[in-house]
Amino acid sequence: MEIKKYVFKKYNQSYKEYFQYEKNKIRKALGNQAQIEHVGSTAVNGLGGKGIVDIVVGVKKNHMDKTKSKLENAGYEYRAVASVPGRIFFRKDYVRKNKIRRVHIHLVNIEAQEWQQIIVFRNYLINNPEAVKEYAALKKQAVKTANGDGKLYRKLKNKFIKKVIENN
Repeated sequence: MEIKKYVFKKYNQSYKEYFQYEKNKIRKALGNQAQIEHVGSTAVNGLGGKGIVDIVVGVKKNHMDKTKSKLENAGYEYRAVASVPGRIFFRKDYVRKNKIRRVHIHLVNIEAQEWQQIIVFRNYLINNPEAVKEYAALKKQAVKTANGDGKLYRKLKNKFIKKVIENN
């Protein structure tokens, strides 16, 4: 069983349950030093997407290396190629309720602009149902246009994301 990337799935209420399950595992690995937030499409009621649970973990800059090691020791796969300045990226696939689930962890400095931008974007969508409809339509079109090209998929969504962040 493999997860097909860059598809558009309808929103599923079980995403919140999957997040809570992962949050508990992350909390056990990291203790109380980290702030753990559900972000991405699965965090927004009614917004479809790839069905991957995205989690942002915020820690102070001087805790980044130690936290990275703890996440690796907890079974999250560090992905250097998917990490970008300001974010250390991990993923984990597991079977839950007879389905393969994928989790993406974005480790960021909680005092940096990156943390604020992720939270602002998520909160804006949660509080603006019309924006959710607009973004869902954009994502559906991006999936078709990108045809599996992740870089293009992200580029097609970027203008909308930047506009929301700049205006909020």
